[in-house]
Amino acid sequence: MIGVELRKLALRPRVWVSVVLLCLLPAIVGVFLATADFAPPPGQGGAFLSAVVNDGALYPAAALALVLPLFLPIAVAVVAGDAIAGEAAGGTLRYLLVRPVGRTRLLGAKMVALAVYVTAAIVIVVLTSLVLGVFLFGTGGTPGVAGPGGQPSGVTSLSGQSLSSSALGLRLLGAVTYIVVSMLGFAAITVFLSTVTDSALGAALGGLAVLIISSVLEALDAAASVKPYLPTHYWLSWIDFFRDPVLWRNIDQGLLLQAGYIVVFFGAAWANFATKDVTS
Repeated sequence: MIGVELRKLALRPRVWVSVVLLCLLPAIVGVFLATADFAPPPGQGGAFLSAVVNDGALYPAAALALVLPLFLPIAVAVVAGDAIAGEAAGGTLRYLLVRPVGRTRLLGAKMVALAVYVTAAIVIVVLTSLVLGVFLFGTGGTPGVAGPGGQPSGVTSLSGQSLSSSALGLRLLGAVTYIVVSMLGFAAITVFLSTVTDSALGAALGGLAVLIISSVLEALDAAASVKPYLPTHYWLSWIDFFRDPVLWRNIDQGLLLQAGYIVVFFGAAWANFATKDVTS
């Protein structure tokens, strides 16, 4: 069942279009940075953009910062909203359930396919931006060669410490894992909405409405009491992987919050879908 869902995703043009668009934004920004005479001052512009002009190996982190707040959630909402509602709108859901396929198994396969999509999309963004960053900006250090003050030459963390290539790779892996979990928490909300309506567009728009409301409340001082529970509150905590030492507090809280969203909304999606009268 999981293989079937993965093949269906792979054969949908809009899935590949979304991945291309995710890669296109960092590519455009990278070209403008490389052709401009100056970089954004430290602390201004997107995260890492002021550093990548000196070391292209950091560009994958900058690319993640560019796509996460808006473009990646939109792509996830479109795919997740189509999970159940798209089958219903296309008239295939009823015939799919006629086969000896349990609803729990089908819903689980949809979530696994979503996880694979999110992971693949983020990994492709990281790899393409790494190639682009090194091509446009080069690398700031040579592994194994001592830099000023006897410090090993390499990528500089946000705390000013030098990172080896292996350390940077591990931190990128941690950041990718964290973002995948964060997007699955958001996807679980949209999948639940996909079981409520027969409109894939309606489910996707509902997920985006949650994203907008959460973002607005994040900027509202009066909402301070609910901010720690908003789905977007800890999304940018993956940046703490690039500090030295890694700041684990917000990372741990973010993972715990997203795990709660996954459990609650996937459970709600299962409860609704398992008892839903499927007529289309």
